[in-house]
Amino acid sequence: MCDYLPVASYLPHDAPMVLLDNVLHVDEERAHCQVTISNDGVLAPFLNEQGALPAWFGIEIIAQTIGVWSGWHRRKQAERKDKPELGMLLGGRGYRCQHAQFPSQARLDVFINLLIRDEKIGSFDGEILINGKRVASGRLNTYQPDSIELQQLTQQGKQNEQA
Repeated sequence: MCDYLPVASYLPHDAPMVLLDNVLHVDEERAHCQVTISNDGVLAPFLNEQGALPAWFGIEIIAQTIGVWSGWHRRKQAERKDKPELGMLLGGRGYRCQHAQFPSQARLDVFINLLIRDEKIGSFDGEILINGKRVASGRLNTYQPDSIELQQLTQQGKQNEQA
């Protein structure tokens, strides 16, 4: 059993945008994270009046599990302790959820599996389970910009804001 850092150590996000509670496992091709839907948990700002989470949040929860996978590998390979680099979700394919929302007090087990990856682009299958039953799944494609591309993107965004 490996000891993992808090989720935020692997993601470039700050609260309230960290949508996972725990890292349970990361290896060369897979990751497993968890989050519990509760009024006092990390997802509290996003819950509806019934304390449930809209199902479309599942895409970002899977994407953040990919981010944990990437951040863990970055820390391991480069032994870097600074803030993780920003990654981008290019798109998803076939995301399906059996329900319109994830129920209050449910513990979501989130699994991702690397399908293919090069230096910048990755493709992952992801799934969300509740009590061992798959309730959501999809394939997400990601992009890892280098520092020059990231700088160009942020400068472009600032110019668009000023226009």
